[in-house]
Order: sequence, then structure tokens, then C-alpha cells
Amino acid sequence: MIYSAVRKKDENGQDIDVEIKFNVGDLRRVLELGDSDNDPIIIPERLCKGLWCRMGFTGHLNGKYLKTMFSKPYKFMIHCVVHALSHWKGAYDETSDYIMNIITCLVLNMPYDVSKVIFDHLIDNVGAGSGKYIMYPRFIQMMINDQVKDISKDADDILGLQNMTTDTISRLSKGPEQRTRKMICKIDNPTYVAPENDA
Repeated sequence: MIYSAVRKKDENGQDIDVEIKFNVGDLRRVLELGDSDNDPIIIPERLCKGLWCRMGFTGHLNGKYLKTMFSKPYKFMIHCVVHALSHWKGAYDETSDYIMNIITCLVLNMPYDVSKVIFDHLIDNVGAGSGKYIMYPRFIQMMINDQVKDISKDADDILGLQNMTTDTISRLSKGPEQRTRKMICKIDNPTYVAPENDA
């Protein structure tokens, strides 16, 4: 459970603190990611590495997983997932284990408890002490909006989001394509069902 307080104005214009608290269930309900408590958060490494080879990965399987080492169709998908869900402030070219698991589940159309992973990283960040940045600010704002319905917004304090542009796409497409890969699994066929037992 995460506890905090939000300052807002009451009906008389006075500042008051309103307590907010949420757990992984609240986060799951508000974000509507379609996952559940029963979904896994760890995927077998063999399954992930096998899939990544099929996705055109050109690096060493026991080294770093850099998005630049994938074929272009998958590079863009990895870029989007890393920027949306990574808990790092930088190093957006490298994928962590849980990002690798999320991408594997997206491509294979398998369930994954994304809400639990996000909540765990929020908890780790809160427990790390001062000097830490606010992780997942958009998700936190959604939780605040859910619990404090009439909170006022300061137009000068809104997080600006940049839309995808041709410049963004060109940065992702730098360099010649090492090899072209056909789309596979869920990305190619919306009705794809992953085989059981990691087959």
C-alpha cells in the first residue's frame, strides 16, 4: 500500500491535505491494463531468448539486450514499451528483464501482470529515500484523479508529452537493416495463441 497526501483548496479557499492510498488492485483498476493477480511476472528465459532470436536479434544472447540489435519492425515496438514502462531515467536503448518479459508476452499473446511490476517499482522508488525522481508520473496522476475528484489543475504545471514525429521514426531507423524479419505470432496474426508448456 502506498500512502500520501494531496493539497487542495476547500470550499472556503483554504489549503487542506487529503490522504490518498492505493495498492496494486487500485492501480490495476485505474490503468485498465487487462491483467490479473493470477498472471505471471516471470517468464522462462528460454522462451524469451528463443522468441528474440525469431525477432531478428543480432547480439549475444547472454549480453545486453539493446533495441538497436533488433529488426526494424520490432525495434519500434520495443522503443514504445521501454519509454512507456521503464523505471529508469535514461538508458532507453537497453531493455531490462521485466521489459523483455512484457515484450515476449505481447508478441506471444500471453498474460502478464504489468500492474504488479509497475507497483513494485513504485514501492522500490518510495523506499529508496530522498533524491529520487517521481516514477511513472502519469500513472500517479491517474491515481490522484481517481481518489480526489475535484482537485484543481495548474496549467503551468502540466507534464508535456511529445507525439511521435518523422524525426523520431528516423532516429529509430538509423543504419542499414541487417536482415528483414517477417512479423510473427500475435503481431502477425491477432488470433494467435501461444503454445502450452513453452513449446
